[in-house]
Amino acid sequence: MGTVTLGVSIAVPEPYGSQLQELRAGFGDAAAHGIPTHVTLVPPTEVNAERLPLIGAHLAEVAARFRPFRMRLAGTGTFRPLSPVVFVQVVEGAPGCTRLQSRVRDAEGPLDRELAFPYHPHVTVAHGISEEAMDLAYATLADYAAEWLCEGFALYEQGPDGVWRKLREYPFGTGPTGVPPQTGSAADAPAGATARPS
Repeated sequence: MGTVTLGVSIAVPEPYGSQLQELRAGFGDAAAHGIPTHVTLVPPTEVNAERLPLIGAHLAEVAARFRPFRMRLAGTGTFRPLSPVVFVQVVEGAPGCTRLQSRVRDAEGPLDRELAFPYHPHVTVAHGISEEAMDLAYATLADYAAEWLCEGFALYEQGPDGVWRKLREYPFGTGPTGVPPQTGSAADAPAGATARPS
């Protein structure tokens, strides 16, 4: 059956997802439109396609045992010089993200893998572009803020064209809502959510 490249992440809901994606593209990041705005739980991971049912069952079990938590983004950070990345900081919800990714990557589960760097939840807004463009991204989004209730996560597959596409959503617990909608959805932003792009 071959292999597939998967990722697991928390979607940043609208209008913030598209907002940050367009800004990322504007900074000159050519990959921006192929990557839905997100907080990574499992980075790109190559697996045998035949393991997809097992992975799906594992993710469903993790999601069923998790509960919603608040997410708040504010300001920018960078991993430079270790990695050419500028990001919007997760200032509320980081412990929830950390617990969740740990369960998703459980050593006994089908997505166990080593990370290149210690886990640090964030929303990438520039990656691998010029230093000047990354400086611009860092300054432009210094006052950015957004918040929402995280109620689930999703499994994505990277296609041969480099574009990441959602395979399935995994809502937490038994609630009726799942991953926040992104581009192409008519759904409104969660009640009480705010954003202040500079």
